[in-house]
Amino acid sequence: MSGDQLVRSIGRSGVQASAVGLGTWAIGGWMWGGTDEKQSISAIHASLDAGVTLIDTAPAYGLGRSEEIVGKALQGRRDKAVIATKCGLVWHTDKGRHFFDQDEKPVHRYLGRDAIFHEVETSLARLGTDYIDLYITHWQDPTTPIEETVRALEDLRSSGKIRAIGASNLSAAELDAYIATGSLDAIQERFSMIDREMAKDLLPTARQNDVSTLSYSSLALGLLSGTVDPDRTFSGDDQRKDNARFSVNNRLKAREFAEAIQPVASRHDASIAQTVIAWTLAQEGVTFALCGARNPEQALENAKAGTIRLGREDLSAIDAAIAVKLADMDR
Repeated sequence: MSGDQLVRSIGRSGVQASAVGLGTWAIGGWMWGGTDEKQSISAIHASLDAGVTLIDTAPAYGLGRSEEIVGKALQGRRDKAVIATKCGLVWHTDKGRHFFDQDEKPVHRYLGRDAIFHEVETSLARLGTDYIDLYITHWQDPTTPIEETVRALEDLRSSGKIRAIGASNLSAAELDAYIATGSLDAIQERFSMIDREMAKDLLPTARQNDVSTLSYSSLALGLLSGTVDPDRTFSGDDQRKDNARFSVNNRLKAREFAEAIQPVASRHDASIAQTVIAWTLAQEGVTFALCGARNPEQALENAKAGTIRLGREDLSAIDAAIAVKLADMDR
């Protein structure tokens, strides 16, 4: 059964967005073997034209490159998009904790008020907008109390510069601390058929407190897309190169899984990737599924997943295939 794009609310913020979101980490180029700006802009336009309104980005995706491309793509179309971007990974200061180096720049995890106010202005400038729909703390900063971070975010919301507050890459204790402030609208965490750690603690807590969940890596970096052949090679700084998750053994298991759920996909006139995304959105507590796309073809592929409604028998068949075909994958 197919229909219109599934639309859901971001916590209690009053902001609504398409359940399928466009993730733009790859568009930033870093750890994905570079980027093609023209193709990336076309991917964003194709997403919007297909009813995908949620566009997720971050300053750390290419040291601002992803935000800049999103901003260019949304010129004249800002009212069609719900922008989610992030703060907390900084390279303008050495406060906080060193996290990694990108393009020889040290990046720190820091969520102090001074950095948040600095970051929001740089993000607004790159994005070419005067407000951000969902502002997410990208990685948590152990040197700054969560209450201080949230007070800064609340001040930004009161001023109209952001509309909703989110947090990503959390521990259960950190989620509890955010919820205690009464200001959290959403969390963003890795979740897929083979990455279900957050289902044990984060998802139940978020669900009980009306906090939305944005899943990232819903296709496990493409492993579950049904398109990664066992002999494919990854080059440059592509994070999948030399990644045990992409071993030949895992790729063969993923192919067997794709073959097992093909009947479900066929019933919905859907691809394997679309079926996997639709399954993700059907999981209790998962509100949005972020899916990367680097060209319009990939964007349209992902968008269709938001129109698919899997039935109980479909979900049971997929769960059975997961248990048999995706068990004991290399990590």
